[in-house]
Amino acid sequence: MVSLSSQINLRWAGIEGESVVDGPGLRAVVFFQGCPHHCLGCHNPDTWDPNGGRVDTVETIWQQISGHPLLRGVTLSGGEPFLQPEAAQVLARMAKARGWDVMVYTGYTWEELMANGQEDQWRLLEVTDILVDGRYLQKEKDPRLVFRGSRNQRIIDVPRSLVSKTIELWEEKT
Repeated sequence: MVSLSSQINLRWAGIEGESVVDGPGLRAVVFFQGCPHHCLGCHNPDTWDPNGGRVDTVETIWQQISGHPLLRGVTLSGGEPFLQPEAAQVLARMAKARGWDVMVYTGYTWEELMANGQEDQWRLLEVTDILVDGRYLQKEKDPRLVFRGSRNQRIIDVPRSLVSKTIELWEEKT
């Protein structure tokens, strides 16, 4: 049964069905289309145009990524997922219902998201387990970093941070 919310459109640039570099474990990655940050050295500049990419329903995207039995989670990347927070949070809820974890990459900082206070963005944060925040800064690039491109970016444990009302950094559980 398809819910009405899964019929929301999502503008996307690409899908990676199996990734081990975009978050912990084997995961699907959905690259959102549209990004206002235009970071120098961005590895996805083709996602910047908010009118580019393809448009499909969240349900269609879910059907493309949900069939793999070994996936641990989904990563929402970009582009900028917080420009399409309603579609992103519906997709994240579908993943959570499957028992997957949800990781989101954003060029916004945690502080910017907290100050913005848009309801759809809050709903996306509520279903996010791990958030990589901050713009990519080429002068801070470090190829040794795990799951991020520059030293200024943080990997945030969102559930713990929402409870403590302070930034709690994510640590992989072994």
